[in-house]
Amino acid sequence: MESLYISQQGCYVSLRQDCVLVKQGKTVLQEAQLPMLEQILVFGQSQLTTQLIRACLFRSIPIAYLSRMGRCHGRVLPVTSGYRALARQQYGLSSEVRLAIAKQIVSAKLKNSRVILQRQQRRHNNPALLEAINQLEQVAQQVQQAASTEQLMGYEGAGAASYFGAFGACIDHPEFVWVGRSKRPPGDPLNAMLSFGYQVLWNHLLSLIEIQGLDPYEACLHQGSERHPALASDLIEVFRSPIVDSLVLYLVNRRMVSVVDDFDFPATGGCYLNESGRKKLLIALIGRMEEQQQVSPGIRVPRWDLLNRQVKRFRQFITQTTQNYEPYRIR
Repeated sequence: MESLYISQQGCYVSLRQDCVLVKQGKTVLQEAQLPMLEQILVFGQSQLTTQLIRACLFRSIPIAYLSRMGRCHGRVLPVTSGYRALARQQYGLSSEVRLAIAKQIVSAKLKNSRVILQRQQRRHNNPALLEAINQLEQVAQQVQQAASTEQLMGYEGAGAASYFGAFGACIDHPEFVWVGRSKRPPGDPLNAMLSFGYQVLWNHLLSLIEIQGLDPYEACLHQGSERHPALASDLIEVFRSPIVDSLVLYLVNRRMVSVVDDFDFPATGGCYLNESGRKKLLIALIGRMEEQQQVSPGIRVPRWDLLNRQVKRFRQFITQTTQNYEPYRIR
């Protein structure tokens, strides 16, 4: 089973027998066999025929409508669809299982952060990067020894401190000065870009979690609350450095953003992307996420699918307790 992503704008999506046709004008962009689809995700402005929508309802194939930034506007589901059994399984995870999943997430995050720094080290050959790479390796070796989520979060924090302590060594632009990670509010242009990119990614993960019928407030690493869908915070961890951080470095080091033109510095403090900066970052992020990549022979999907696969892996772990949960790791 696979997901059909419709990320190009102005598409007309119809059904011919059991074949879904995605057209832009007279050009056929994609074809997919309806019986092989698990879900359809529509990003931005495209039109689906009533015939296709009815066929999806008959086959219990959900259709999700999202903004181009990945925020879910809503879903089309048959009235018989329900997720009570899935919710019960999710709530029933023991503290031991939750801790084991949390360890997997932190281990994968540390590994991905280390790989990003290793790539930067090959470009910059900086001792600070090499030291941080070694520190991340040492922290990763301690993760499995954590006896509680609190202790595990301490290791995660130590890894983040090492990673962001060397992040400035990756910057090759005199306008952008890195003094450390700051969040509420972001203290400088680099932090403003990181925070904005994380938020876009987090919103899309939250949408995918809801599409899969999972409770976004039931998590393993982070503590959920009425205002914090913690499962999205859990699942974003492994994607921060390979997707957002690497994109920010790309834009900055290639002089594609400007401190003067793309940021606001309000009198109340902090630094934020202005309209120009948000547009540049969104165009770059959406472009990168829409890039097609091969996941198996003959099958190419947009990078958005990495996030979807991660959410589906978590769902499969919930429903199939014999299956291990494997977070995304950079190869």
